[in-house]
Amino acid sequence: MHERVFTRVLELVAEHGLLRGKTLGIDATTLEANAALRSIVRRDDGRAYKEYLTDLAKAEGIEEPTREDLARLDRKRPKKGSNDEWVHPHDPEAQIMKMKDGSTHLAHKHEQAVDLETGAIVGVTVHGGAAGDTKTIEKTLEVADANLAEVRQEGSEKAREQIAERVEEVVADKGYHSNDVLTSLEEVDVRSYIPEPARGRRRWKDKQAEREAVHRNRRRVKRGKSKELQKKRSELVERPFAHMLDSGGMRRVHVRGHDNILKRLVIHAAGFNLGLIMRKVHGIGKPRALQGLRAALSAVLVAVLTLLRWLGALLDRHSRHSLPGARLPEHVAHSRYA
Repeated sequence: MHERVFTRVLELVAEHGLLRGKTLGIDATTLEANAALRSIVRRDDGRAYKEYLTDLAKAEGIEEPTREDLARLDRKRPKKGSNDEWVHPHDPEAQIMKMKDGSTHLAHKHEQAVDLETGAIVGVTVHGGAAGDTKTIEKTLEVADANLAEVRQEGSEKAREQIAERVEEVVADKGYHSNDVLTSLEEVDVRSYIPEPARGRRRWKDKQAEREAVHRNRRRVKRGKSKELQKKRSELVERPFAHMLDSGGMRRVHVRGHDNILKRLVIHAAGFNLGLIMRKVHGIGKPRALQGLRAALSAVLVAVLTLLRWLGALLDRHSRHSLPGARLPEHVAHSRYA
């Protein structure tokens, strides 16, 4: 039902001429999970983190390890935050990862596809926090393509006229660059605009298809069109993250499980798309814009009242001085300015 609400809003977006579905921008960000890192347990035997460290300390000859001993032992241990070894008992889909601010938390990954011609969100997915971009882009494109196909099928005739027949171009950052991603996009006849990271000299033995896909993408990236698309991606794909996660309070989720998180994100994305329609119809699409309008109207009203008071005082002074037989005040008449 949540997904149907999202596609219904997409139909409305298309009816207002705000959906094309030809060029999609892809990007992802992290969501802090509703799970404490100190509550993780071992996947093999279910031991808690502190209990596991205590057993390691006793194995090294420390009979009664203190808190400082455990911290010192944990500091020297390699790969201590491996997702293959640790899991949260109440949110197993959350994964340990380093956040953008440098801290380590249990997290999820939110990825979305945005129409780069209008800024409408066409697909939202949720993955484990440590999932790589090259492993999740295919699922996000599948969801976006399925949503666009549903709009073509269920939408009005006006909505169907606005949408392209299929997705033709995909724009992403260099984190999505890989041989598999580029070849899979070419198999479905989709042009990629993904910058290539510095990898040094490549070896293409027995990889003719991958080599051709990488070289074609490299040539497209060097064109001026690619630079314009990357600018649009930076603007139109990052903006929903700010509205949904920072302003919308979804940067840290308060539910567990990818299904529940996805329900929240889908409804948030539908609300963002409704804001696009409101902006086109009414000129205002967000609550903060209404707050700004109220402040602007208040400032204009105060300025008008101040101007009227000033004009009233000026007219009153002029009428008093222009009356027949009117005399200047005594202190003004004998001054040097009289």
